[in-house]
Amino acid sequence: MSTAIWHDIECGAYTADLPLWEELAAGGRVLDVGAGTGRVALHLARAGCTVTALDLDAGLLAVLSERAREEGLDVRVIAADAAHFDAGDTFDLVAVPMQTIQLLPDAQARAGFFASARRALVPGGLVALAIATEMETFGDGEVPPPDIGFNDGARYVSQPTAVRAIPGGTRIERLRRVIPPGTTEHDVIVLATVTAESLAAEAAELQPEPVHYIDPTLDHVGSEVVVLRG
Repeated sequence: MSTAIWHDIECGAYTADLPLWEELAAGGRVLDVGAGTGRVALHLARAGCTVTALDLDAGLLAVLSERAREEGLDVRVIAADAAHFDAGDTFDLVAVPMQTIQLLPDAQARAGFFASARRALVPGGLVALAIATEMETFGDGEVPPPDIGFNDGARYVSQPTAVRAIPGGTRIERLRRVIPPGTTEHDVIVLATVTAESLAAEAAELQPEPVHYIDPTLDHVGSEVVVLRG
């Protein structure tokens, strides 16, 4: 459950991209890759889309499923790796929000994703991938405000401590604290460096469409959404 709590605190409040995913989905069949606890999947289901949610973390999907049941929404879930999956169906849109594609470590893993996505697309369907191409680095100095949430009487504090450029990517470091009891843990993710052009080249048979842009907010970086048509 704690993984879901951190996911909600760090990602769940983000809404700036939801209108674009709804526009791209156009009420059709959607595969949400890296769905987490359902930020995008539940929004699209409420908008009338037929949604399947895919994530590597079965615990996050369990929370998503419970939330869908509470709202009377029908969202199918698949616990699988984005680098290699069989969705068992075809979709009008394969949506990859929140830099999920950049969590795949290298071109080989992304090639596995694109092969899986092509199998999951209806003819003429879309693959859309949100990427962050410009991230302000910091470390060992002034840091941004923490993300804070509450659960069962405890306060959860997620403090970004550094964003560092590393060869081939960006390293994002956080310190997570739960008060009480006062436990701490370090969380580190690495976002691989990609561009709209590099993803289009890796996608092989998928054809690039115009790139969409999502402006930054006070709490989140802006992103490009790379759109590829099958």
